[in-house]
Amino acid sequence: MNQSNNKKLAFFLPNSFTALNIGCGFIAIMYSIQGDFYKACMLIILGAVFDSVDGRVARLTGTQSSFGEQFDSLSDLISFGIAPSLIFYNKFLIDLGRPGMVVAFLYLLCGALRLARFNANIEKVKSDYFQGLPIPGAAAAIIGYILFSSQIPQITENKLITIPYLLFYSFLMISNVPFPSFKQSDWVRKHRRKVFFAIVILASCLFIYEELMIFIIVSLYVLISLIYILTHRNKFKDIFSWDETEENA
Repeated sequence: MNQSNNKKLAFFLPNSFTALNIGCGFIAIMYSIQGDFYKACMLIILGAVFDSVDGRVARLTGTQSSFGEQFDSLSDLISFGIAPSLIFYNKFLIDLGRPGMVVAFLYLLCGALRLARFNANIEKVKSDYFQGLPIPGAAAAIIGYILFSSQIPQITENKLITIPYLLFYSFLMISNVPFPSFKQSDWVRKHRRKVFFAIVILASCLFIYEELMIFIIVSLYVLISLIYILTHRNKFKDIFSWDETEENA
C-alpha cells in the first residue's frame, strides 16, 4: 500500500510543477489586464523556474511519461506563448486595434508551431542544439523587453521598434537557426568551476537589476549565437537535415 502511494506521489510531483507553471501564466495575464506589468513579467519568470524543475523531478523520480510531456507542452504554450503575447499587446499594441492583435497573434502562432515541431522532431534533434529559439527563451526576450521599457520608455515604446522586435523573436522560434543548449557541451564540462562562478554572478545581477539583466542576457545569448552560426556555417549546414523517406520505409 505504501509503495503504491509513493508511486502515485512520485507521478504527482512533476505534474504539480507543470500546473504551477500554468497558474503563473494565467495570473500573469490577469495582472497585465490590470496594468501591473512588473508582476506579470515576474510571474512568467517564476513559471520558467517551475518549467525547468518539472522535467528534472520527473527524471530524478523515474516518472517520465507521454502524459507528462504533453501536459508540459500545453503549459509552455500558455505561460510562454499566450501570456507573453497578451502582456506585450496590453503594454505596447492595444492602441493599434486589429493590427496590434494580428502582431501579438503571430507571436503566439509561431510559439505553437515551435512546440509542435519540437514534439514531432524530439527524437531527431541533437540534445546540444535547439532547432530554433525555444519558446521559454522567446518569452524571456519579450518579458525582458517589457521590463527594460520601464527604464527607457522613450525608446522602447516606439512602435517602429516594438513591432519588429516581437516579429524578430517570433521568426527565431520557427527558424532552423541552431541555438546551443549547453546540455552536452564539452567546454562546459571542462570549465565547470568557471561556469558555476559565471552563473552565480549572473544570478546576483538578475536579483539586483532584473529590469535590465533579463533583456541583456537574452539579447547577448541570441546575438552571440547568431554571430557564431554565421561564422561557422559549414559546421551547421546539415544539422537539421533528415532522410524522411528512409525513416518512413
